[in-house]
Amino acid sequence: MREILIVGGGYAGFYTAWGLEKKLRPGEARVTVVDPCPYMTYQPFLPEVTAGSVEARHAAVSLRRHLRRTRLIAGRVVEIRHADRAVTVRPVDGSDYELRYDTLVITAGAVTRTFPIPGVAQQAIGLKHVEEAVAIRDRLMTAFDQAASLPPGPQRRRLLTVTFVGGGFSGVEGFGELLSLATAMLKRYRELGPDDLSFHLVEARGRILPEVSDGPGEWVVRSLERRGAHVHLNTQLRSAEDGHVVLSDGAEFDSELIVWTAGNGSNPVVHNHTDLPVDERGLLVVRPDLRVGTDRALVADAWAAGDDAAVPDLAAAPGVRTVPNAQHAVRQGKRLARNIAASLRGKRARDYRHSSLGVVATLGIGRGIFQYKRLVIKGFPAWLMHRGYHVLAVPTWERKIRVLTVWLTAALFGRDLVSLASVQHPRDAFVEGGRPEGPDARHPSHVGPRHVTAGGRNDDRPEERSRSVAA
Repeated sequence: MREILIVGGGYAGFYTAWGLEKKLRPGEARVTVVDPCPYMTYQPFLPEVTAGSVEARHAAVSLRRHLRRTRLIAGRVVEIRHADRAVTVRPVDGSDYELRYDTLVITAGAVTRTFPIPGVAQQAIGLKHVEEAVAIRDRLMTAFDQAASLPPGPQRRRLLTVTFVGGGFSGVEGFGELLSLATAMLKRYRELGPDDLSFHLVEARGRILPEVSDGPGEWVVRSLERRGAHVHLNTQLRSAEDGHVVLSDGAEFDSELIVWTAGNGSNPVVHNHTDLPVDERGLLVVRPDLRVGTDRALVADAWAAGDDAAVPDLAAAPGVRTVPNAQHAVRQGKRLARNIAASLRGKRARDYRHSSLGVVATLGIGRGIFQYKRLVIKGFPAWLMHRGYHVLAVPTWERKIRVLTVWLTAALFGRDLVSLASVQHPRDAFVEGGRPEGPDARHPSHVGPRHVTAGGRNDDRPEERSRSVAA
């Protein structure tokens, strides 16, 4: 039986395996997915997870529940030797081992791109994984509890100062949702007022949301500033040592929560540990039909899609590559499944072509932005479009119903403002045995930076990147 190996279980990998289960005949081929995580993260929901509008588990789609005829291996591919039709797998526990295949599908996804800025690795947290989104929410809510017990002053200001670095879709959406949560929480904390909050969005370019045109992007900046936020354009983060933020525009302040969303880079296994052809950015060279290689130099039995593949965009000008987002990753995964099944049967693989129907982003409850060519919709209608699109786009009816239920419950009873930061250290209460804390003991609010670098839990982890882009 032919062995099909899929490297990475994110968007493209999940939809490829899901599609192959439907396309392949019994005994035609066996599909294996290698990923360290047992679920696919629906990343457009992560900003709403930070705000508590979506439950964390509802942003994760179980691979074992939905890939019932696929072999799943918990581990990371750390080397690809396509000439030998073999990869090296590093399991979650145990020693590395070799795994052989007949057909290779690389959908490893991008990793968070970081820079050697002092203090970032020690203080910042990413927004690429469910665990990070939960930690961001819990840290903000814990900071509110601490700040409410302090008199006005530097420590209170630090606790209620939030800094996002990166003005792309994930950064702006996460920033807007967290600002919406913090503003709503003020109603429950009579000791605090709007002047105590300080939210900063830092972007190195002269605009945010590069996928929308200048006008809508400027409207988003004005909307955030009207809500009390500080948007620093053409500004870089110089330092974040000990939580003291230094910006290139001269601003300096202490920030309890620093979130890094400043872009992504190609997966290390693709960039550095494969014999497959890559371009100058470290992305796999891919033909329009998603085969690795070029028309003149095709690599047999190798396919790729998603963030690590330089897929030609046939709906755009010649030489343009598809944007690395969820919209393309999902559809490329579906096309991959059809093309691989067709190739196994000696049929022609079809080119991938998809024209975007617009981009949509949430900026907090009741606020959003949508653009399709020259059509721009702002505010509440755009927010409804965002929710409507993503509840349709999230895989499986089970997840759709769960998310809708949470939204309807919140509409009736309001936000759930409970923080469960202690779950980051579940054994503390057991180990301490009720002993009183010493004078230097700190509240367990630092659930992020002590365990998570600015690049996420594991910079080599094959995850898919996503922006909230409508189909």
